[in-house]
Amino acid sequence: MAKKTPVKSASTTVERNGASTNPNGAPAREVLVADIIIKNAPDPVFVSDLEGKILQANDAVSQLLGFRQDEVVEQSLSRFISPEETREFTAALREVVERGVTRNAVLNPRSASGEVIPTTLNASALRDADGNVIGAIGVLRDMRELDKARAYAESLIKNAPDPVFVSDLEGKILEANDAVSELLGFRRDEVVEQSLSRFISEEETREFTAALREVVERGVTRNARLNPRAATGEVIPTSLNASALRDADGSVIGAIGVLRDMREYEAVVRDLEQSKTELQEKILDLEKFEEVVVGRELKMIALEKELEGLQDEVKTLRADGA
Repeated sequence: MAKKTPVKSASTTVERNGASTNPNGAPAREVLVADIIIKNAPDPVFVSDLEGKILQANDAVSQLLGFRQDEVVEQSLSRFISPEETREFTAALREVVERGVTRNAVLNPRSASGEVIPTTLNASALRDADGNVIGAIGVLRDMRELDKARAYAESLIKNAPDPVFVSDLEGKILEANDAVSELLGFRRDEVVEQSLSRFISEEETREFTAALREVVERGVTRNARLNPRAATGEVIPTSLNASALRDADGSVIGAIGVLRDMREYEAVVRDLEQSKTELQEKILDLEKFEEVVVGRELKMIALEKELEGLQDEVKTLRADGA
């Protein structure tokens, strides 16, 4: 483990991220700038050593947790999080040492009021003048509003009348409501964590992948056709409308798909096609009947003219005989 170097504030005579203090003890410009950034950062930011002792924290940490700075600084992070999360934070520190950064670690510190606050932690390495990692600069993100939004979204998905599922960008199903189970005849645990390719053909898997690309590029795709195979073996025609699933930074990480069962629609279309065919056949029959009728009328007209001619001849013969 790297040699522990005390880092308390910009005024300490240490080197942070390779920036040294002046020989007379005045903080170097880089250190001072770093301290100013930490102090004025809108998000809660703290500095800890490799044992998890908090060496510095900005006002946003106090606002988040409800503790004064002097109740936070010089305390172990384990004072604010559970033993299990303390182990997870220690693992995150190991990742910082090995890779220089850790992202989206989950911490749930307990505030002064006793409230457990869901947060995510992004941490980067704090180094001495020799480049050795001596601690971490951690940025917390309050996830309460996001968790509320997620819970609301999950409620909407769960209670949606149409089959709704959530997938990642590889087509793995992360969430599915009861309507999906009713449509396909599979239990929820037989759907979630499965690839969509389990339920559709290889060709449609490629089409779904193309739809995911459209979601990434445009944020939405509409009326893609999917024909998943149900537990009974029935192939069910559906149309898919999908919209982008985004993370806290706005990056597309998956899709929320809404399926529409097209069986009744296609049955109506088939009935219309059948009716159209029957109507066309009736029209052909009528046209044939019309041809017969017209032909008969023409023959009758010709016979009538022939009869009139014969009658005229009879009259002429009678007149000549008289």
